[in-house]
Amino acid sequence: MELYFRDNFFNAGYTEIMNHEQEQAGHLDLKSAFGSSLDVFDNSGLICSGKFRMLSNRWDVTSADGREWGVLRARISFFSKKYEYDAGPRGVYDVSAPAFSQEYDITGMGGKIVASFKRTSGWFGSGAFVLDNQSEHLDTYELIAVVMGVHAINKRRNSAAGSGA
Repeated sequence: MELYFRDNFFNAGYTEIMNHEQEQAGHLDLKSAFGSSLDVFDNSGLICSGKFRMLSNRWDVTSADGREWGVLRARISFFSKKYEYDAGPRGVYDVSAPAFSQEYDITGMGGKIVASFKRTSGWFGSGAFVLDNQSEHLDTYELIAVVMGVHAINKRRNSAAGSGA
């Protein structure tokens, strides 16, 4: 399933999730301009949420009822962008892209690509993404929370680098 979604410039408010036919398939609730937490909805209601753990760079993805679905964290890498999404009993997935690319692959056990996403917006615009999910174990809306987590971790890194921290 291929879905399109985006961040807001000020990280707050609602943004639509669209399918490939430009029909609304849900929305994101970007909770606050001062934080990165978000809720992901399909057309019938809340599916999952994503947020940073307190005092941590780990991104938690939880179900609508608050159960943990997985944890995203950045991995150390010199010539690529690497993340790991631990979905508990459903497996550990690598999220990676070449160093200067905005196109990511999500690979499962054995290196099989189960999903991919790319940033479609420019350098100075808010983040806009297209996600193509082929996974049998990861929900597409869960992966939207993962993509937004990758985006939030990247924004934190860029902010820290820009402030000299």
